[in-house]
Amino acid sequence: QVRLVESGGGLVQAGGSLRLSCVASGSIFEIYAMGWYRQAPGKQRELVATTTSGSSTRYADSVKGRSTISRDNAKNAVYLQMNSLKPEDTAVYYCHTVMADDDYWGQGTQVTVSS
Repeated sequence: QVRLVESGGGLVQAGGSLRLSCVASGSIFEIYAMGWYRQAPGKQRELVATTTSGSSTRYADSVKGRSTISRDNAKNAVYLQMNSLKPEDTAVYYCHTVMADDDYWGQGTQVTVSS
C-alpha cells in the first residue's frame, strides 16, 4: 500500500506564496510521475502541474509562470511552489503519483486565497 501525505496548505492573501509538499511512503515501486491537481467547489478536478522521472514538467496555463514543481527522488517527495496567488487559486490541492503498479492520490490540502 502507498500513502501520500500533503502539507503546506493554508490561508494566504492575494499576491502571497505557498509551498506545498507531498511525501510518498509504503510499498513504493518505480515512480513514473508525480504531480498536483486541484478541485474548487462545484468544479472538476484539474491538473496543476506534473513532473516525470525524466524531469520533464507540465503546467496548467492558469499557473504557468507563477508556480514551480520540483521533486526529491531520494525522499519520494514532490513540491509545488506557488507565487502571486489569486483568489481563483482557492481549492483543495491533491498530490498524485503514477507508479509501475498503479496510481495514487493524497487526501488533499486546502489552499484559500483571500482578496
